[in-house]
Amino acid sequence: MDKDKIFEQDQQQQKKDQEAAVITTADLEAAEAEEENKYYVKFRKPFIWEDETYEGVDLSGMEDLSARDMIQAQRIMEKSGSINVLPEMSLEYACIFASKAAKMPVEFFQALPPKEAVKVKNRVTNFFYGEE
Repeated sequence: MDKDKIFEQDQQQQKKDQEAAVITTADLEAAEAEEENKYYVKFRKPFIWEDETYEGVDLSGMEDLSARDMIQAQRIMEKSGSINVLPEMSLEYACIFASKAAKMPVEFFQALPPKEAVKVKNRVTNFFYGEE
């Protein structure tokens, strides 16, 4: 009788483990999908710029930029008269860097509504300082 109970408990545990594995796989797939789009900034509402409507902006090009691009962004800021001890933390720097990453004019990012601009800034800042 004890063997039957042990066998039954074993079967139940195996079933629970299989269900947990399915959930884990689904979670993994969701995490992978999110990982693919981790640099996409989705706007709260469509943003219209130069007769085009944008739902968001893809900043995945940040992965391909170099320190040279960072230096160039800092020089652009300095030429405009902006002096900042930590330029990579500023909104202006984030707009310049995002424009390089997205291959879009910096004016696009400067025209964003404040909440969307801060989302972009946070994504750029997290790219620099976030954990991988």
